Amino acid sequence: MEKKVQNETNETKKIKPVSDTLLVLNIQTNAVEMIKGIDQDGNLQKFPPDEKKDNDQLIRVDKHGDLFSNFFSNFYRQLKNPSHFNFFKVSEYNAVNTAKDLQQYVDQASPEEKEKLKDYAIQLKNTNPLKNQNTMENNTETQEYRFQPEQIDWKTMEKFGLNQEKLEKMNAMDPLLRGFKTNNLIPITINLGTAVSKMDVRLSLQTADNGEVAVNLHGIRKEPNYNLKFLGHEFTDEDKKNLKESGNMGRVVDLVNPKTDEIIPSVISRDRLTNELVAYRAEYMKIPDEIKGIRLDDHQKQTLLEGKPLYLEGMTSKKGELFEATVQFNADKRYVEFIFNNNQNQQQSQQQKPSNQQGQAQNKGGEAPKVFRGKELDDAQYEKFKAGQTVYVDGLVDGKGKAYQGYITFDKGTSKTDFSFTNPNKLKEKAQPSEDHKTQKAVNSDGKTNEATKNLKEPLESKQQQPANKQQEDQQKKPTRSKGRKM
Repeated sequence: MEKKVQNETNETKKIKPVSDTLLVLNIQTNAVEMIKGIDQDGNLQKFPPDEKKDNDQLIRVDKHGDLFSNFFSNFYRQLKNPSHFNFFKVSEYNAVNTAKDLQQYVDQASPEEKEKLKDYAIQLKNTNPLKNQNTMENNTETQEYRFQPEQIDWKTMEKFGLNQEKLEKMNAMDPLLRGFKTNNLIPITINLGTAVSKMDVRLSLQTADNGEVAVNLHGIRKEPNYNLKFLGHEFTDEDKKNLKESGNMGRVVDLVNPKTDEIIPSVISRDRLTNELVAYRAEYMKIPDEIKGIRLDDHQKQTLLEGKPLYLEGMTSKKGELFEATVQFNADKRYVEFIFNNNQNQQQSQQQKPSNQQGQAQNKGGEAPKVFRGKELDDAQYEKFKAGQTVYVDGLVDGKGKAYQGYITFDKGTSKTDFSFTNPNKLKEKAQPSEDHKTQKAVNSDGKTNEATKNLKEPLESKQQQPANKQQEDQQKKPTRSKGRKM
């Protein structure tokens, strides 16, 4: 009997808990494979499904929603060219058969059916497998209201001199109900009985541990204390520099949830209104496919997902004008923002653009660029251009693929290239007065003369440079008296 129990115990030890694993569909090759992991260069390690092989090498992940969500977002963020793949979470036990069935389906599917297959793939905001509509959407830009007005503690608001009507007039209710901080500073009054304090703050709502909705005050501080750890993160000199200059730290770091000790990869930004440090989960970051007419490639998206700044040129404003700027994800705003007049613009322009496309607005070393917005100047154009003359260029293409043309001038003093849709020299010529106008102004306004009109007493008519009639001609023939002064 004892031997039987011992055998059962040994068999139990041999049983491994069943985990989930990942299958990957390469969109470019239509190959379905199993996953080992990711190498140091961000390349996906994978192998074809085969029952004869030892599948202990396949990746295993926790089944539970939150843990899997954190795992997959980190996995996806580290991956090189993630948009080339569709991922599917399946049971480790059925992984081989599921992979083979999926491959058979893909081989026979129409383009429309392959497109629908994406509904079953894992998304960053939908980490549940198959067609589960309970998404993990946490980006408050797209979600409905997180709070309702009746949930707000209006008695506390009254103590600050606020009510719903005032907040609505200040356009503060909408961001509050969506779970954001107010867009602007809100003036409040705190009555302490013996003293009354007035200050400007940003407001936000938060669900407390007891389920009630609490009001948070985000006061203005002189600057963040970078010497203290922020949720377990110790700031480097580069971190401090970036937060002071651009407001964004520029990288993803692991932060520690003080309540659960959970490790959370996040980006950090500085609230520019209050100087408060704000963190945002990297897994919730949403990067657009297109910014002002510029369609982002996979490398550019990955740069933004890593919290880094990205320099873009050739963007089109609402007025139809081309402009360039640095874009970067902001943890406080929770979206990709424009950063203008940033010292990083020039450096990023040089680093991120290929050498054959460096027709940027400004150049290091003071040399005129040979290429402007992807268009290479010929030798004759370049000689005029670097000499500071205005040069006409055509064959330029904007962010939407539309051709345009214009005039460029190189300023040697600032090493900057100025672009205009109209010839700036022609505009200057139009603005300059004609010879006729100069003569008329000189005689009528400045008391000056020319030989044909120096004796006329009457004001000249428009464009008049000669005597207009017999009277003016006689006046012109009269000798003039010298105006000497008495001794």
